[in-house]
Amino acid sequence: MTHRKIKGLALALLLAGTVGGAAHAQDFTFGWNPRSGDVWVDTHLADMNRYGTRYRDPFVDEMVRYHGAPRDLVVDLLGPRRWAPGDVYMACTIASIIGRPCRYVVDVYERDHGNGWGNIAKQMGIKPGSPEFHRLKKGFVPVYDRWSRPIVLDAELERAYPNRGKGHGGGNSHAKGNSGKSGHGNQGHQGNQGNKGSKGDHGNKGNNGHGKGHK
Repeated sequence: MTHRKIKGLALALLLAGTVGGAAHAQDFTFGWNPRSGDVWVDTHLADMNRYGTRYRDPFVDEMVRYHGAPRDLVVDLLGPRRWAPGDVYMACTIASIIGRPCRYVVDVYERDHGNGWGNIAKQMGIKPGSPEFHRLKKGFVPVYDRWSRPIVLDAELERAYPNRGKGHGGGNSHAKGNSGKSGHGNQGHQGNQGNKGSKGDHGNKGNNGHGKGHK
């Protein structure tokens, strides 16, 4: 099977999971309809819903450590306020890009969520095709690497990461030297241990101890 066909199959499976996840949209306060203006972004936000629901602690750690969100806010959004993890990610990521507190974007989305994330992002200066939007989109990749979660790049991201996967069996290459004590699946990690590759969602070795793979 060619690399292109493998990528197409992987994306098709991810999209299928997105459709399946829509059945649980009613569990979220605002349902689930991100409308970021980019199909790839919407697809991976839906995947974040599955990850953030199943692995809440690593998701919260990501928002706090790498996106500057207050822990109490993220826990409140995912808990009593019943926000979708994908919406929490967008709020905190947009806030980080524009240099505003996450609470500011949260308040805007609660008021204007009917407009969709694409319009809200434009309202905040992140227009489709802009460097800011490209930064937002590229940001998914290191997040998935820290989670040891496979990610299928579209053509735009392949240009941004031209060497990704080369020399690693065509798989997901991971960033080296992450520090801290975030745990995936309650498997903590300590210090800079580097990475020794990944086996997708079926376990990885030496990846800073980020758990044993997520499905």
